[in-house]
Amino acid sequence: MEQRFSLITLGVADLARARGFYEAMGWHSNTDPELGVVFFQCLGTVLALWGRDELAADSGVVDGGGWGGCTPAQNVRSPQEVDAVIEQARAAGATIARAGAPTFWGGYSGVFIDPDGHPWEIAHNPHWQLADDGSVLLP
Repeated sequence: MEQRFSLITLGVADLARARGFYEAMGWHSNTDPELGVVFFQCLGTVLALWGRDELAADSGVVDGGGWGGCTPAQNVRSPQEVDAVIEQARAAGATIARAGAPTFWGGYSGVFIDPDGHPWEIAHNPHWQLADDGSVLLP
């Protein structure tokens, strides 16, 4: 298996509401709403939204209804950008789990939780290089 991933799918309770949330965050999708799934093209990957029950059945798991042990993260260019994204998420309907603040590893991050309970970390890591296109390069 190659060391990469192509797609992350988040299981959601209400596909239209979830799509509206991510669109309010500035994400864009050309997916026809009649397909029953939403795809957002990201830098080299895709974020998908799909019905939680359908995703659980397709993945062969029993949905316990809780957090699934995965937190997507986005690295940004500054602590001020962390705060701006956290506030954008709040305005779009997210719950703020942790406001932007200095971290134990020398960076700055905050966490919002989307309407379906998926936590997202927004972080500025001064130890990693963030390219102009937003891709992260490890030292």
